[in-house]
Amino acid sequence: MKPTGPTNPLLRKLIEDLRTRGYKEKIPFLIKIADELSRQRRRRVEVNVGKINRLCKENETIIVPGKVLGYGILTKPVTVAAWKFSKQAMEKIKSAGGKTLTIEELVAKNPKGSGVRIIC
Repeated sequence: MKPTGPTNPLLRKLIEDLRTRGYKEKIPFLIKIADELSRQRRRRVEVNVGKINRLCKENETIIVPGKVLGYGILTKPVTVAAWKFSKQAMEKIKSAGGKTLTIEELVAKNPKGSGVRIIC
C-alpha cells in the first residue's frame, strides 16, 4: 500500500504552509518541521515531559513536531510548541511555569526559528 501522508486537513495545510514559506524565504527550520510533521502517524515524534526536562535549560523555547505526552516530571519553566499535547502534559508544563503554543503561534512569533530547539 502506498503511503499517503497525513489525512488530517489541518495538518496538511500546516505542512504546505511551512514548506512554501520555508522554500520561498529560504528558512531551513520551517522545512525541517514540515518534513517531521509529514511522517506517517506511527513514525511521528512523541516526546514525554521528562525528556524535555532532561534536554532543556530554564526559559528555553522548544518545538516538538508531533505530540507531547505527560510522563515524567518537569521542573523548569520552558515554552513548548507542538502539534498536539496530552491533557497531562499541558498541566505539567503550565504548573512548572512554562507555556504551551501551537506550531502556528511559534512560527508567527519567531519565523526564522532563532533560539528555538527542535526535539525529535
